[in-house]
Amino acid sequence: MKKQTSAIHTQFQRRDAYDAISMPVYHTAAYEFDNSAVMVDAFCGRSDSPDYSRVMNPTVTYFENKVKALTGAHEVIALSSGMAAISNTLMCVAAAGKNIVSSRHMFGNTYALIAGTLGRFGISAHLTDLTDEAAVEQAVDADTCCIYLETITNPQMEVADLKMLAAIAHRHGLPLIADTTMIPFTEFCAHDLGVDIEVVSSTKYISGGATSIGGLVIDYGSCRDFGRRMRNEMLLNLGAYMTPHVAYMQTIGLETLDARYRIQHTNACTLARKLRQLPGIGKVNYIGLEDNPFHDLALRQFGPSAGAMLTIELESREACFAFIDRLKLIRRATNLFDNKTLAIHPASTIFGNFSDSQRKSMDVLDTTIRLSIGLEDADDLFDDIRQALEGNKQ
Repeated sequence: MKKQTSAIHTQFQRRDAYDAISMPVYHTAAYEFDNSAVMVDAFCGRSDSPDYSRVMNPTVTYFENKVKALTGAHEVIALSSGMAAISNTLMCVAAAGKNIVSSRHMFGNTYALIAGTLGRFGISAHLTDLTDEAAVEQAVDADTCCIYLETITNPQMEVADLKMLAAIAHRHGLPLIADTTMIPFTEFCAHDLGVDIEVVSSTKYISGGATSIGGLVIDYGSCRDFGRRMRNEMLLNLGAYMTPHVAYMQTIGLETLDARYRIQHTNACTLARKLRQLPGIGKVNYIGLEDNPFHDLALRQFGPSAGAMLTIELESREACFAFIDRLKLIRRATNLFDNKTLAIHPASTIFGNFSDSQRKSMDVLDTTIRLSIGLEDADDLFDDIRQALEGNKQ
């Protein structure tokens, strides 16, 4: 089956008692067993029967199976948020005395986790330029446990060469872990580019209009012992499993992902080109533009799909605030890939608790506005941006 068909028609694990065609929401904590032997097999992982909804629930398992069908993954684990997916994955591969090779170009909380929180547990960060092969090679040492990156950084819009990073990682016997949230996994195959483990914020494209918070760990089975440790240690001991109601909502969202993404991507491409014509915008940063420095690499890696996030540069922080305040249609909100278009000033919000020097080192500028493009008509979005810019000049 094609991916869109598979997203809709993945089979249930077991036939529903009432032959429902949508997976029911199993709002239950525990499950009854026929006898002690069956109970033991479930708790010891020797059967596919759920034992306790903190670690296995039929509604969540169905969502995971849909993602497995779409990605060809060896294992998929659905968690309570994108950050839960990232933290559980990194804690699974790391240990005290180890280090993670990554970049300063990351989402704010991911940066804080890798460069800050994990340090309290003896895990250090080797932050380098992931677009520089020699720098990455130099950053890896005998204590490195993985190379971690965002496929398109947020909000810098940097794209690293995944095959190059995979070659370095695999030469040293390390997994390449990539946050692929910015381009849906239905659009490209990260494993074909050398990625061993994907982490995804399913809150974004998948949830279907920002209806719920969730995360995914997509394991391609090429990292020894990772899948077993995730299921038998991280999931059991850290308690970040996705809830059944969220899994139900995100299953529905997954079924419409392809249709929604095509509109969002088209809108982003249209706006990126038109916005460059507006006075007051110093720069439009979008990898779908042919003169973007990462355009050719992104095209090779992701195909014609360039995502639905772009940034614009205005003359000052004050100009950014005035612009955002004048928006009438576009919502002033965080999150990405809602059905509605969203605008935010990253430096003062997502990165607001970092120092000026930290933001400078991360290339998070006071003049940047991030736009997550939704499903509205592109002309209406353009008109709203234009009137907000013209108001800045009055």
